[in-house]
Amino acid sequence: MRLLICSVILSVWSLFPTAQAQTFPVPGRSITFIYGFPPGTPGDVYLRLMAPRLSAALGVPVTVENRIGATGNLSMEAVARSAPDGHTVLLGTSAMLAINPAIFPRMPVDAEKELASVMRIFDAPNVLTVSAVQRPQFTDCQALMSAIRAAPGRLNYASSGIGASTHLAAAQFLQAAGLEMVHVPYRGGPPAMIALYQGDVDIFFYQSGTVLDDWRSGRVRILGITSAERHPQVPEIPTIAEACNLPGFVSTTWHGLMVPAATPAATIERLRLEVAKVNEMPDIQSRLINLGLTPLRGGPAEMRAAIAYDIPHWAEIVRRSGARME
Repeated sequence: MRLLICSVILSVWSLFPTAQAQTFPVPGRSITFIYGFPPGTPGDVYLRLMAPRLSAALGVPVTVENRIGATGNLSMEAVARSAPDGHTVLLGTSAMLAINPAIFPRMPVDAEKELASVMRIFDAPNVLTVSAVQRPQFTDCQALMSAIRAAPGRLNYASSGIGASTHLAAAQFLQAAGLEMVHVPYRGGPPAMIALYQGDVDIFFYQSGTVLDDWRSGRVRILGITSAERHPQVPEIPTIAEACNLPGFVSTTWHGLMVPAATPAATIERLRLEVAKVNEMPDIQSRLINLGLTPLRGGPAEMRAAIAYDIPHWAEIVRRSGARME
């Protein structure tokens, strides 16, 4: 009899994690999406469009928190240290997961061990921009490259910070083309764009969704986009591979959701499923495309495969660029 009772207790206890996972989300508790970059950036725009729709679907509050600092490391740490119950979710980027470990001497989080993949959301290409007013001679990428070759180390490029995707997209471009320019890092994208407008820098690789309005107004000229194919929203913009005669050139930053590593698989799947349903809504899809982004689909396996590819890919670009955070 005693053995039978113990067996029943153990059987019930073994079901407890599953029961917990099936209660996600806990009624009355909010879900918080943490993002490591400022309001108005593509990831922030996406979250604030998605959050109310996810809230309606799940019946609980859904909030967005911008935890800015250390090129996204602070946001990763906040999520990794949170309860593994699906109520705190990171909107991470491939730059945070693959570039940061190569440039920071110490990382607060081992993302591969302390965070679990949920799904990728969208791919964000950069565009090669110049000021149409300050640099009218750069009519296309070939003209730009000729100018760089004629004065190696004399022209410069902006970035939103050392090791940011805006920095390493430019580093990858220069490595592929065998060119030399001076790197001028700024504290974020907006100051770097101002420097471009004023003529303080010659070029800036920046997220396409942030630049398209200035391009449409004629304030900047876009010489190429870093995606593998032309974007359907702006098909007149050539790829860098086409415009600069650099076959195979691709340099993009994807965004995806992650949770603490110990989060139950059933909770991860419920979160993925509900977010995927929201992402398929026509207004979400059109908004992402209008921002120059590429919606992505898939689940944890696809995201883990992307991370596994990106880590050595970006590590080599970082190594050759010499980028390092002190």
